[in-house]
Amino acid sequence: MKITLYAIGKTDDTTLTILTQKYVDRLQHYTSFSFEIIPDIKKVKNLSEAQQKKAEGDALLSKILKSDVVILLDEKGKNYTSEGFSNFLQKKMNSGLKNLVFIIGGPYGFDDAIYKRANGKIALSAMTFSHQMVRPFFVEQLYRGFTILKNEPYHHR
Repeated sequence: MKITLYAIGKTDDTTLTILTQKYVDRLQHYTSFSFEIIPDIKKVKNLSEAQQKKAEGDALLSKILKSDVVILLDEKGKNYTSEGFSNFLQKKMNSGLKNLVFIIGGPYGFDDAIYKRANGKIALSAMTFSHQMVRPFFVEQLYRGFTILKNEPYHHR
């Protein structure tokens, strides 16, 4: 199974970029994983919040295949413990799924078209995090999930 993470817009915070890349690199040992940044929408000052979300949604939809299972990282999504999330990953791998896609939305969240396309939502916390902070948090949890599945000691360090 291939796992893809899409995120809207680049981050100017090199610390977040380095931390995210650390776990992206570690994940390569466990699965085929790619992290792709969808470029920021141009001229957002001239767009309403809804127009910006629609433009971001259109950019995301152009990347997603019909066969992809799409999971949104959304504060209103299902909450998992780290062990529960690793079980979620195992079930997806056992199902014969080709590509599991996770999406981090932009600063205003997701367009309705993305919600309609999604197969599910996962929350990292009941708290709201910036769309930039979610990147290292999620990639670390994905890495943690695979170490749990492999019964490796990382989870309890």
